Amino acid sequence: MTLRLAEAKRIVIKTGSTLVTDDNGQAKHDWLRRLAADLKHFKARGQQIVWVSSGAVSLGRTLLFDRPTRSTLSEKQAAAALGQPLLMAAISDALGKESLVAAQSLLTLEDTERRRRWLNARDTLEILLNAGAIPLINENDTVATDEIRYGDNDRLAARVAQMISADVLVLLSDVDGLYSDDPRLNPKAEHIPVVDVLTPEIMALAGGSNSESGLGSGGMTTKLLAAEIAYAAGCATVITMGDRDQPLRSIEDGARSSWIIPSQSPLSARRAWLSGHLVPEGTLTLDAGAAVAVKKGLSLLPVGVTNVHGRFAKGAALSLVGPDGATLGKGVSAYASSDIEKIRGLKTDATEAVLGYRGRPAIIHRDDLVLDQ
Repeated sequence: MTLRLAEAKRIVIKTGSTLVTDDNGQAKHDWLRRLAADLKHFKARGQQIVWVSSGAVSLGRTLLFDRPTRSTLSEKQAAAALGQPLLMAAISDALGKESLVAAQSLLTLEDTERRRRWLNARDTLEILLNAGAIPLINENDTVATDEIRYGDNDRLAARVAQMISADVLVLLSDVDGLYSDDPRLNPKAEHIPVVDVLTPEIMALAGGSNSESGLGSGGMTTKLLAAEIAYAAGCATVITMGDRDQPLRSIEDGARSSWIIPSQSPLSARRAWLSGHLVPEGTLTLDAGAAVAVKKGLSLLPVGVTNVHGRFAKGAALSLVGPDGATLGKGVSAYASSDIEKIRGLKTDATEAVLGYRGRPAIIHRDDLVLDQ
């Protein structure tokens, strides 16, 4: 399993409140610096990292309210507003000592559920990762309500892993993985190092004996639900103890943990989703050259589009047809139909002058494209 982490191109790491803050509502600067040192090691290998962290409410709550734990939703939102810059400052300071740069991104449930907002968030994260930054993500607690919030960052981290096609999701916890029973109550409980299939029996383990594992707003239930999301996206999940001197490198050194291993890669999972779930909202007709390029798995560029059929927004699913009318496949558009009408037939470097802004090079990126069999 250590090879899986070492060979991962993209890794999403989730840290909970109890790891980044102490009982007095202060940031654990020493622990954050140890994690930052691990991240520097990973970055030096060419790996891209996204860090999803709780802790804003914990950092802000003690400065505003007398009650240390229980608060109303509005009070939590107010605490998050105060605590988020403190969390960002603490993590930025830790990363800065390792010459790493953090980039803040606050997301809500809608940002990962609505296709256009999902695409916008993904594009931003792609740019940040390719620029060498470490995106620091938290739920936007100041605006999220009970009806439109995740409530825990385990599942948010899984959605982010899905969004960026991550290879591994690391859930750093206060337990070292999944057990057959609660190890605090049953000394004979067996640790489960590897899960190949998330069966109902495996999922049921989180409902009782492991339900209290992992403090904060999550617990083992949310961790397995997160693993289920990642699993469907072809992303492996590792659940392990975070309170170690080298939280990440200890995994590679064989520290006890539980791995949930999918049977497919992130790219294969994404293309399977594109094939089975997207209903086209419009059609693009391609010239002969673009049809050949698409069949080879290349991105669709503006120069290869001859006609646009239908009216649709950015993020719509589109059907692609060749000059003979034969269907080639479908994909997710990076542009609205009105903009494609303006730039169809143009070379990529000529589109900015026409649109008035610099858009994506491809109308449909190859990773957002699936061909008909």
